[in-house]
Amino acid sequence: MIGHKQIPSRSGGVEIVVEKLSEQLVQKGISVDVYNRRKKGIEKIDQYKGITMYYSFTISKRNLDAIISAFFSTAKVIFRPYDILHYHAVGSCLMLWLPRLFHKRIVVTIHGLDWKRAKWGNFASKMLLLGEKFAVKYADQIIVLSEQMKAYFKKNYGRDTIYIPNGIEQMPAEKADIIQKKFGLEKESYILFLARIVPEKGLHYLIEAYKRIKTENKLVIAGDCSYAEDYGKWVKKLCKNCENIIFTGFVDGKILRELYSNATIYVLPSEVEGMPLSLLEAMSYGKCCLVSDIPENTSVAEGFAESFRASDIEDLTQKLEKLLCDSEKRKKLGTEAQKYVLNKYDWSDIAERTLNVYESK
Repeated sequence: MIGHKQIPSRSGGVEIVVEKLSEQLVQKGISVDVYNRRKKGIEKIDQYKGITMYYSFTISKRNLDAIISAFFSTAKVIFRPYDILHYHAVGSCLMLWLPRLFHKRIVVTIHGLDWKRAKWGNFASKMLLLGEKFAVKYADQIIVLSEQMKAYFKKNYGRDTIYIPNGIEQMPAEKADIIQKKFGLEKESYILFLARIVPEKGLHYLIEAYKRIKTENKLVIAGDCSYAEDYGKWVKKLCKNCENIIFTGFVDGKILRELYSNATIYVLPSEVEGMPLSLLEAMSYGKCCLVSDIPENTSVAEGFAESFRASDIEDLTQKLEKLLCDSEKRKKLGTEAQKYVLNKYDWSDIAERTLNVYESK
């Protein structure tokens, strides 16, 4: 596995997928090595849940760390007897020409059309688009996370891809303990945004909508802005003098579970997505979810979440107000969403489908 930052980690959706998929493959008897990015402050471990861990050199620069770590990881793996090299995300795909020279079997998972994301500058976007083209040219098989992405590759490149979504597992509900002590949050007392604080997640739309409504619910913003510091500063300025808006920073473990378990509504106002794992997680906790109507969100929710017109603050405001006033609808949506996602997005099944891709001609 190449292309993620490091596991175990919740630094992004790619990292969660690599971790969970690798765990499941190991349980099915597959030997899995992962190539993490070597960074200061990251503890090196040799084994994790049966997964062998390696660490590749990189530098802490947003536009370069993915490609540099992919280069050094690739330089190692081409001389090792792997049956499959599985690359994740288009940035790492810039290196696919090298294992192709050595006749290695390559599988790529495209987690999203990364060149569209607002956090990247013009040069970085062009490089990511080139990585996408390299995936089309050099990969033996390409896995995509949505039917929309499958149609995109067929239309733009004439390339057939394989749709395999992300998975989810049921986590235990938690009482409001740490979040009560740390942030003063009680059960069903807040609206939750939980994602990276980057422009394409549309947090600024949610902040503006929240400021327009009258509610006792607080707005909790959970996530970091390490890849979009200027945007993070800007959204915090939008919240100036708003005492009921709480920034938690990056969260994990029990505090993450508590935030999901006790939210009134989970909101994802994104403009660009791959397959949003945070939405799957919120639904798995039985939460009422309100999402922008981009295909990547609505195809995951499939009618089990409320939606609003993407980038439309007025529509978001109205939908949010209605849900806050209708506890019965929130309960119904949350119950149905939980049953739906836990049945459809099973990690064991997804690992089996991935294994079939590995074994296909």
